This record gives sequence, C-alpha cells and structure tokens, in this order.
Amino acid sequence: MSFWVTRVSKFLVLALAILFVTCTVMIASEHTVTIEKARTPKVVQKSNEIRMVFVGDIMLSRNIGETIAKKKDPTFFFASTTEFLKSADITFGNLENPVSTRGIRSGSIYSFRADPQTLQGLTSAGFNVVSIANNHIWDYGKQAFKDTLSNLLENDIGAVGGGENYAEAHTPKILVVGKTRIAFLAYTNLISPKLGLASSTPAISRYDDTILQTDITEAKKVSDFVVVSFHWGDEYQTKHNPEQERVGKFVIDAGANLVIGHHPHVVQEVEEYNGGYIAYSLGNFIFDQNFSKDTKHGLALVVTLKDDKIISVDKKEVSFADGYHPYFAEHNK
Repeated sequence: MSFWVTRVSKFLVLALAILFVTCTVMIASEHTVTIEKARTPKVVQKSNEIRMVFVGDIMLSRNIGETIAKKKDPTFFFASTTEFLKSADITFGNLENPVSTRGIRSGSIYSFRADPQTLQGLTSAGFNVVSIANNHIWDYGKQAFKDTLSNLLENDIGAVGGGENYAEAHTPKILVVGKTRIAFLAYTNLISPKLGLASSTPAISRYDDTILQTDITEAKKVSDFVVVSFHWGDEYQTKHNPEQERVGKFVIDAGANLVIGHHPHVVQEVEEYNGGYIAYSLGNFIFDQNFSKDTKHGLALVVTLKDDKIISVDKKEVSFADGYHPYFAEHNK
C-alpha cells in the first residue's frame, strides 16, 4: 500500500511541476506579446535590409467618412497605394481622429470621429503602427479615446503616443524584423496638459526635454533603432519653425535615429543630422482638404535599414485625385 502511495505522491509532484512550468511559460509569452503588440512585419526578409514607409495625417471622418459609408468600402481611399504600402516591412502613419461610435463632442467645430469599420482600410493597406498623439484624438472625449485603443488592438494595429495611463502612453511599441528591434514613440503638446500628467488615466504623450531624454534612453535599452513621431509645428507653413528644429535635433542627440513630423498639413523639409534624419512634416495622406497648392500633395518617406543603420531615405510624392484619393506620383523619390 505504501508503495502505491509513494508512486501517486511522486506523480502528483511531477504533475504540479509541469503545471507550474507551463503557466510560467504562458505568462512570459503574454508579457512578450504585450510589449511588442503590433502586427507581425508583413514580408519575410530575403536580405538583411529592412524597408519602412512613413506617411502623414490620416483622417477618416467628415467627408472621408461620408464617402466610405456611401460606397460601403473602407478600403476605397487606400486602393491606389495599398500595393506599395504592403510591400514594406513596416508601415506607419498618424491617425488624426478617434475611432468610435460613442463619446461626447469635446473639440472645436472641426471635430472628428470615425466609424470603427474604417480601420479595415488601414489593415488592408498593411499599417502596423499609428500615432494617436495629436490634437484631434480627444475630440469626442474619454470614452471615444478608450474605444480607439480597443478598436486598434482588435485590428492588430499598434497605437503609440497614448494609453490607459501615463506609463503605457510613454512605453515604446517594439516591432521586430529579422533580428532588428525597432522602437516607436510619439508625442504632441497640441492638447490639454491635463491629458499628459503622470496621474492621467487615460493619457496622451506630451513632452519636454526631460521626458524625451528619459523615454529615448529606456527605448534604446530594448531596441536597436528608435523612431520618434511628433505632432507639432504651424499649420500650412512649408518651413519648419525654430522649436521644431531644436526639439528634433535634441531627440537625435538623445539617441533617436529618425524623427517623423506631422500636423502642418503641408510638406516641410527633410534634414539629415548627426547620423539621423528629421522629417519635419509629411503633410496629408488621407484628408479632405486640398484647398491650396500646398495641401494638394503630401510626402511618403521610404527608409531602408541595414545592420541597424539607415542606408537610404527616399521621398515619394503623394498626390490626390478627385475626392481626396491619394496616389503616389510617378518618377518621384
């Protein structure tokens, strides 16, 4: 009898040990997914080069949203650019509206809110990560903002520059291509300071020099390449202002490799600095403007990496057909 008791006891101990190890592995796996939450890069690498495409402001509300609803096609405005965007390892843009059917209008007369179904356009075009740190993301308040976080997560699109709390908003999204870990951070100061406090729940990433230095230092610990996005500058000005330049260069000096700007709705300069690049504004990608010469085109930036370093930065002009439909202009880099 004691023999069988001993055997059963040993079996129970072994079973509990296996259960403990299994749970530990599951917890570790979930933690990894949380840190690196974003769609797996789209292309199986055939070389050690990585190609990233960055576009500017994407607004899926107002006239854009009405057209999508009328045509019953969330992919309509992405159709002419999808093939090129999906061919990149990583595709990034600025999402200039909350995505929700709820919330209370909290912004100006120019307040945006897009139906969650419009995110099918982003996923069909291969967007991995978007910035939500901008002056329109709170247009319909807390509920719509929280819905936006959930809807992006459900569509497997990484949201950077905002989160359920300050720590989440300032934690980089990490995308892994091959053996290279690429960190994304995003910020804006064009929104209420109350939304960027350490106690804010939810929170949007505001910045000062100390915050930027801290966040970039932490991002560099867990990545090989750091991208920082800013919603900044002066609307409709084709030249960047001195503060954009100061902050952009400060960020590169702090250890970032690439700065991507938006908000002016027009294209501004792209500058090489201290081994990195600063794109002060990429202008619009999908937006119902096109009311002036400067708003009638935007810019896509194609950044190629090799051995964790930038080996090329190519400019690809974005033009707009009737109805704000973007396409890549011929013979442009």
